[in-house]
Amino acid sequence: MKPLVLAGLGLLLAPILAHAQAAQIIYSGGPILTMNDAAPRAEAVAVRDGRILAVGTLADIEAHAVAATERVDLAGRALLPGFFDAHGHVTLVGFQALSANLLPPPDGAGTDIPTLQKLLTDYAAAHPGLIETAGAIYGFGYDDSQLAEERHPTRQELDAVSTELPVYIIHQSGHLAVANTKALEIAGFDAATKDPTGGVIRREADGFPNGVLEETPHFMALFALTKGLSDENWQDIFRAGVSLLARYGYTTAQDGRSMPNQVKASQVVAEQDGGLIIDVVSYPDVLVDRAFIAQTVSQYYVNGFRVGGAKLTIDGSPQGFTAWRDRPYYNPPDNFPEGYKGYPAALPELAKEALAWAYENDIQILTHSNGEAASDLLIEGLTEARAAHGGGDRRPVLIHGQFLREDQVDAIQELGVFPSLFPMHTFYWGDWHRDRTVGPALAENISPTGWVRARGMMFSTHHDAPVALPDSMRVLDATVTRRTRSGDILGPTQRVDVMTALKAMTIWPAYQHFEEDQKGSIEAGKLADFVMLSADPTAVDPETLDSLTVEMTIKEGVVVYSSD
Repeated sequence: MKPLVLAGLGLLLAPILAHAQAAQIIYSGGPILTMNDAAPRAEAVAVRDGRILAVGTLADIEAHAVAATERVDLAGRALLPGFFDAHGHVTLVGFQALSANLLPPPDGAGTDIPTLQKLLTDYAAAHPGLIETAGAIYGFGYDDSQLAEERHPTRQELDAVSTELPVYIIHQSGHLAVANTKALEIAGFDAATKDPTGGVIRREADGFPNGVLEETPHFMALFALTKGLSDENWQDIFRAGVSLLARYGYTTAQDGRSMPNQVKASQVVAEQDGGLIIDVVSYPDVLVDRAFIAQTVSQYYVNGFRVGGAKLTIDGSPQGFTAWRDRPYYNPPDNFPEGYKGYPAALPELAKEALAWAYENDIQILTHSNGEAASDLLIEGLTEARAAHGGGDRRPVLIHGQFLREDQVDAIQELGVFPSLFPMHTFYWGDWHRDRTVGPALAENISPTGWVRARGMMFSTHHDAPVALPDSMRVLDATVTRRTRSGDILGPTQRVDVMTALKAMTIWPAYQHFEEDQKGSIEAGKLADFVMLSADPTAVDPETLDSLTVEMTIKEGVVVYSSD
């Protein structure tokens, strides 16, 4: 009787099993780049319940089709794994989206100081409700290296926009800002204010601040100016950031160096909205509240949000001359002291203590390090942390590493550090680095993706938005071509091929975040996170990669952005 019972059970289960293998969606009709080395291309993909059911030839995938299967014709467009944001700031992206756009071309019109003044004035006139809610006029993205004056605006030049409201404009690097007189008053900065640790208040001849704030005082002023924003305001800012990232094909975003209040706002939005439209992983500042990080860190998303670890910032901005170098800057502004090398944003002993804490508690730590001296400190701190607490699979991440020396690349490889590099700098500031920050010889090796690949290392690339728009195609283009604004190729030996650059935006950052089993490639069983591009990036002239467009962003089988 037993064989008959089993046979009967098999007959009963057959329709159920067949239904379980039925595709809800089939994508075909265009190139599919899987990022899976075992099968790098496919003709079709089947999706069921938000996961990839099968990948392969169209004939194989058709076996999963039923009458109710939705068919998506790529119409020659390319399907890739959804882009994984290796380093950005979702909340600040939302803040940028709600501020006057002061970016220089091609992302904005900020070409000189009179233009900045007009952009701010026009923005305030066009958004009176937003200005009233914010209690200030904010602008984002000015860049002194791209202004005709080649200097920062002054407080008096922002007073020309308004003397009644605080006016606060954030440098494109995110590490400097300019405040008008009212904003300085609210921040509590005057001639008697001393420079705080890890930052500089630039001054006029009589010692009164001239409006330019570097690093720590910038963040202090921004906190003072925004403390009146409500929880609902921060939630709306977070939503705006998530939405903008989805437009550029990101299905997982990062909120690097978040604060506890930002994490809580994100959690509320994720719950209120019944889940975020894309996943967001947050890394709170390790120097602010370690107990909060230890309590909230998780490998699991709740409604599309999780805290992935901690963020440490050792130095500042290379283009803003606040990165901490091991040698003097090549050609800094005339008002900088002789032999100026930048400075640490965190006291070295505090930075090393934070690294040790992360290792002791098995918490992944991401470290912002741009200058050579900052990276020396990171290497020293990680070496000591590993000696004290063991190695293991912690995947500490180096963020940026703009001015890495080749011996430092060897050191981070030996320490198991995952490099998340910033080759988009070659476009935005390549000419500036060549002529002003490090000089023509060293500029060839900023963001050294070639050195990393020569050692067989994985790496990720990022946009660091709102430092730049989170333009995924600009990231791809800069990694492959290393073209500067002027058309120069900065470091031809550091260029990589298109497929390598795509892996640095998909499967490798998934590994960076311990999510390679679920994301980053188009393989059966993984989440159905896709981006649809206007054309196959491996089949176009590399010099035209930045002209490709994101046609659709798909999160777990659901379209969350469409260019239509």
